[in-house]
Amino acid sequence: LEKDIDYKFNDINLLKNALTHTSYANEKSVLSNERLEFLGDAVLELTISEYLYKNYFNFPEGEMTKVRASVVCEESLNNIAIKHNFGDFLFLGKCEEITGGRNRASLLADSVEAVIGAIYLDGGYENSKKFILNNLVQAVQNSVSGTGVNDYKTSLQEILQKNGEVKIKYEIISEEGPAHDKKFTATVTCNGKLLGTGTGKSKKEAEQAAAKVAIENER
Repeated sequence: LEKDIDYKFNDINLLKNALTHTSYANEKSVLSNERLEFLGDAVLELTISEYLYKNYFNFPEGEMTKVRASVVCEESLNNIAIKHNFGDFLFLGKCEEITGGRNRASLLADSVEAVIGAIYLDGGYENSKKFILNNLVQAVQNSVSGTGVNDYKTSLQEILQKNGEVKIKYEIISEEGPAHDKKFTATVTCNGKLLGTGTGKSKKEAEQAAAKVAIENER
């Protein structure tokens, strides 16, 4: 994996921790990758924000936010995990292994953020930045040209507010499944009117799914 991601760890235990899912950690009484995931998420946001700021001088804040949201998402991170075969290296609990955890998009995306956090701790910001940009610059360019992952919430807001201000509200109406495999259901309303309902492995994903349905219903 080190060869594939083009980074050699000084402390290999950081990489092992980054690949340790909660299900395995609970079975073996070791640390999971959740704290590294938290750190990696912050480094990822900073790196993409900095890249947009330095390379797209004509983009106002709102446009940079929109592009960043379309790039820093589960789908993009899952693509990185698939590209580098992260699933082959994950430490999973027995149940997670049986139920297909190695191919689960949300789990793989989380592991990428954790690895980013591990690289940051092991080799500093420049090394983590190199890994991120090597894998996501094309996604940024695709988003800028309109061919990237859609940020449905932003698109819906633009559609609904074209004739003035409206009150758009997202609400998580249900949460099912164990901690390592949650399923969330979200609704989106405009001025109290239900526009769409969607599901996802995270609250953000469920809200995006609801926004997508709302856009389709508006057409």
